[in-house]
Amino acid sequence: MRIVVLAGGIGGARFLRGLKKAAAEAEITVVGNTGDDIHLFGLKVCPDLDTVMYTLGGGIDEERGWGREDESFRVKEELAAYGVGPEWFGLGDRDFATHIVRTQMLAAGYPLSAVTEALCDRWKPGVRLLPMTDDRVETHVAVELDGERKAIHFQEYWVRLRASVPAHAVVPVGAEQAKPAPGVLEAIGAADVILFPPSNPVVSVGTILAVPGIREAVAEAGAPVVGLSPIVGDAPVRGMADKVLAAVGVESSAAAVAEHYGAGLLDGWLVDTVDAGAVARVEAAGIRCRAVPLMMSDDEATAEMARVALELAQEVRAGE
Repeated sequence: MRIVVLAGGIGGARFLRGLKKAAAEAEITVVGNTGDDIHLFGLKVCPDLDTVMYTLGGGIDEERGWGREDESFRVKEELAAYGVGPEWFGLGDRDFATHIVRTQMLAAGYPLSAVTEALCDRWKPGVRLLPMTDDRVETHVAVELDGERKAIHFQEYWVRLRASVPAHAVVPVGAEQAKPAPGVLEAIGAADVILFPPSNPVVSVGTILAVPGIREAVAEAGAPVVGLSPIVGDAPVRGMADKVLAAVGVESSAAAVAEHYGAGLLDGWLVDTVDAGAVARVEAAGIRCRAVPLMMSDDEATAEMARVALELAQEVRAGE
C-alpha cells in the first residue's frame, strides 16, 4: 500500500509513528510543511521537517514534542550573553548541528529536498520525507500590536506571543510562486490512500495545499482522502489552532474543519467520540464520517486511529 500523508509538526509526527505501527508494510511518503521555516542566527531552521525526522528516528524530546532528547542550551545562553536574539526561540545544542548541516548544503547549491534526504540518511525515519517545496515559503500572521496592524512571522506569533492576540489574517508568503518539490505530485498521483493527520488545518495542512498544484493533485487523485480532526470537543487537542481558524473565518469544531477542507478534497473524516453529534453534519456536506477515539495517548492508541482511517478509506473506495 502506498500512503501519502500531508503533515505538520508534533501532531503529524506522532500520528505518523502510529501509522507506521498500523501499516508496517506500507510505503509511506510524507509531504512536510515548510511554511513554519525560519532563518535564525544565519541558519535555515525547518521545525516541522525536523520534528517528523526526530520523532520517527528516535531522537525527539518526548516531553516537549520538539527538539532533541537529552538536550542542552549552552549556545543559546552564550548568544543571550552577547545580546544576540531572538531569545524566545529555543534552539538546543544538538539541534544546532542539524541546522548548520542544512544551511551549509543549501549554500553549496543543494535543494531543500536533497538536503532533507541527506539528513534522513542519518535518522532513518522509515518514511520518505519530502518538503512541500524547495522554494522559500514563510507563513506570516497579521496582528495588532501597540495599536498598529503589522505582519509577523508565524513563529513569533506562536512561540513568542503564544497566540495571545487575535490573528486577523494568515498568509503563506511565497506560496503562490512556489512549485511542489520533486516527487510530491508523483507520490500523490500514485497513492492508494491520502491522509490528513490531526495537524493544524490552516498553518500546516493548509499551507501545504497552498502550493500551486498540490491541492489540485489531491482533489484529482484516484485515492481516497481521509482526514482526522485536530479539534476535539470544540478545542484543539494541542496548540492554538482555534486562533488561526478564527482568522480564516472557521469555527473551532470538528465539523467546521471538515467543511473547511470540503467534499471536493475530503472523502472521509474522523471525529472524536465526544463529537459524535457532528457526524450527521459532516455527512450532509458529502463527506463520510465516523466517530472514534482520537486522543494520541500512546503509540497503540495512535495506531488504532490510523487503522480506522485506513478502514474508512477502504469503505470509501468500496462505495465508489
